[in-house]
Amino acid sequence: MKKLLIFAVFSSLFITVSAQEIPQTKSQDTTKVESLDEVLVQAVRVEADSPITHSNLDKEELAKRNLGQDIPYMLNYLPSVVTTSDAGAGVGYTYIRVRGSDASRVNVTLNGIPYNDSESQGTFWVNLPDFTSSVQSLQLQRGVGTSTNGSGAFGASLNLLSDAISDEANGEISNSFGSYKTHKHNVKFSTGLLSNHFELAGRLSTIKSDGYIDRASSDLKSYFLQAAFVNRNTLIKALVFGGREETYQSWNGLEDPEKLENDRTYNPAGEYEDENGNIRFYDNEVDNYAQDHYQLLWNQRFNNNWSTNVSFNYTKGKGYFEQYKEDEKFKTYGFEPLIFGNDTINKTDLIRRRWLDNNFYAANANVNYKNNKIDFTGGAFYSYYTGDHFGEVIWAGYASNSEIRDRYYEGNGEKNEFTVFSKATYRIDENWSIFGDFQGRFLNYKTSGITSDLVPMNIDENYSFFNPKAGLTYKLNLSNQFYFSYGKAHREPSRNDYEQNIVTPEKLDDFELGFRFAKEKAKVNANVFYMNYKDQLVLSGELNDVGAGLRTSSGKSYRLGLEIDAEIQLLKNLRTLPNLALSTNKNVDFVNSRNGELVNLGNTNISFSPSVVAANMLEYSPIEKLQLGFLTKFVGEQFMGNIDSEVSKLDSYFINDLNIVYTLDGLPWIKEVVFSALVNNIFNVKYVSNGYFYTYDDDFSNPGTVTTVEGAGYYPQATINFLVGATIKF
Repeated sequence: MKKLLIFAVFSSLFITVSAQEIPQTKSQDTTKVESLDEVLVQAVRVEADSPITHSNLDKEELAKRNLGQDIPYMLNYLPSVVTTSDAGAGVGYTYIRVRGSDASRVNVTLNGIPYNDSESQGTFWVNLPDFTSSVQSLQLQRGVGTSTNGSGAFGASLNLLSDAISDEANGEISNSFGSYKTHKHNVKFSTGLLSNHFELAGRLSTIKSDGYIDRASSDLKSYFLQAAFVNRNTLIKALVFGGREETYQSWNGLEDPEKLENDRTYNPAGEYEDENGNIRFYDNEVDNYAQDHYQLLWNQRFNNNWSTNVSFNYTKGKGYFEQYKEDEKFKTYGFEPLIFGNDTINKTDLIRRRWLDNNFYAANANVNYKNNKIDFTGGAFYSYYTGDHFGEVIWAGYASNSEIRDRYYEGNGEKNEFTVFSKATYRIDENWSIFGDFQGRFLNYKTSGITSDLVPMNIDENYSFFNPKAGLTYKLNLSNQFYFSYGKAHREPSRNDYEQNIVTPEKLDDFELGFRFAKEKAKVNANVFYMNYKDQLVLSGELNDVGAGLRTSSGKSYRLGLEIDAEIQLLKNLRTLPNLALSTNKNVDFVNSRNGELVNLGNTNISFSPSVVAANMLEYSPIEKLQLGFLTKFVGEQFMGNIDSEVSKLDSYFINDLNIVYTLDGLPWIKEVVFSALVNNIFNVKYVSNGYFYTYDDDFSNPGTVTTVEGAGYYPQATINFLVGATIKF
């Protein structure tokens, strides 16, 4: 299968990027609103001829499959991208990996403002459901990239630009329905430019789904509101957007191999045994969280050379997850034992909530100077984060001396971050240009209180990072160019890492060598990368008690690979966009505990890092208003741990989707109606895209000996399923 797939991808002529590249030269027409919008993300994006490996997607491309699935699934067909979903169908908790690096190592910005959680460093798209509907464009930079704000990019950078100002008034009503009782409804509007200067725009969305996995339901609501002022040289935007999510937990996966084979939708979350010995499931084993973002963006252009951008952000997040727990010890919750005669009760069934209440403040300012020779941007960024972590019991079979909502643990985390950066591209002549990027990042992370495991956590760490980047681009002619870049990145541990007593920051040296070819009917991008790590925190395969991956330091490790993507116009109405990533990802001299002893296992595979990832989008338009897309994705086998255990191996999978888009226009009072359909996994493949792996030492089975026991769990993904929708545009 693997050989056939690789041959098919190569025969359709190497792979595709996003079909939309940023133009080689930006317009200097200051009357265009779109150019002012683009400046909002200028500091974190790169141009088409930059020596940074990247892909772009615009609003039109995103709309084809925007039927309710989260943003990671919109990126699924870009090079080196692997996506997965707890609920199995792309709604709810979804995740992305790029070059084997998980989402906590992908630097994400919204309008130039960091989105990664300051403590966990993760990105939780479930908190911004249907945000795709408010994205104007996005850019995915693979490797260190040129990210200037937020946590270091150890696998990729993803920056999103929200909706641009509309010149004309418009409105949309969109509805979609699909498998597992999935449905999405949203309305959008824009007043257009009032008095040629002011615009109000907004969106309201709701998404519900039962999920492919049992009870893995999602109830998601979101909003996006924008007020803008624009004139020839000024753009000011005030944005308020956010989401509310309630999802039934499905982060435990499926540990029983027999159930994986015969009952792959089984969900153990919320399982308990009633007084008659019957297996039941708690009906409110949910994650419930709300997140609101407030942004003020101001871009000022002074002339065709000078412009500035200033932005402010406040993000409020608050929520909990609720669990039914059996036979919990009183002392864990501060309960006093109950004594009835000769009987002592010190265990109880209970329902608990574990809360996170956080605030994130950020300010960002930069200045840009551009002429025919040089494009320079410099700026500064500051952020402050505070997050309260606490737990409470809302019901107990035996409540002892407790009161409802007494807190049994409580802690706080604070993070201050200051970043300064400057970057420039200098065009030496018509053929040669050089790029330089210097970032200084200074942060303090401080914690107090106790963790949910009732362990004191008192951290006060300061980090100072210098992250230089440099590159060179050579244009052989109008169709061919070569580039080389080097980037250094550092990254501090996350809160979970600190809980595992990991305090050493990671270091990465990233080397990229690339080639770009562009003709009217064919575009090909190819690049070789070598990412050399020191103290990389790789996923161990194990999970904590909330389903988050635990990490371990690998000492020395590296990723070496080849990526190829293309866009080829085979016929006037037929094009193919393939991509292929081949890589080797190794821990060097990896040491692990085996049978009670530390053993050097030599070079082992880095967890969750498949050596082959390939995709293709074959698009055919038999008539002008109809587009058919046949989408394929192959992910090679991968290990869920770092010791190359066969128990930890995930099999490769090859899935295919069908995408249909038909546009109906010429209707009275309606601009157009766009009908969309997406049939996922059309060949009904039973596959697993994610899981976990654990080991423990057993010294009871054979007294006097220690034996390492291995186990694994899995997150099955949906078999054949569909989504259909219609968008009415006014």
